[in-house]
Amino acid sequence: MGVKYLTDEWAKAVTEAVNANDSFKQQAAGKEVRLQYVIAAPDGEIKYFTELKDGQATVGIGEIENPEATLSSDYDTSAALFRNELNATAAYMSGKLKIQGDLMRLMQLQGLVNTIPEATKAIDVEF
Repeated sequence: MGVKYLTDEWAKAVTEAVNANDSFKQQAAGKEVRLQYVIAAPDGEIKYFTELKDGQATVGIGEIENPEATLSSDYDTSAALFRNELNATAAYMSGKLKIQGDLMRLMQLQGLVNTIPEATKAIDVEF
């Protein structure tokens, strides 16, 4: 049985998967960022965050203080992004993904972001 998307179990699984991935670790070296995600889910708003510090990522449910950017979308868009069925740039350009904050900083992290689908593909996620 898999982990339910956007739960503490999912966040823990994603954290472990990306931190064990060599490509992710290579891209994460020397980078620090704090991102907040706000998802309009069928049962209400869900917030989660990603913090990258000292080459290690932490994904958690809830809010993070002083995020450099906040990314907002509906549940289906968020799920499609996680499953790598939708590109973040395309989602942003089409208005499905809204970004408040440092857009240039996010663009600098594109190489890192591109390693996440490979790092997390083995996680059995229930949507």
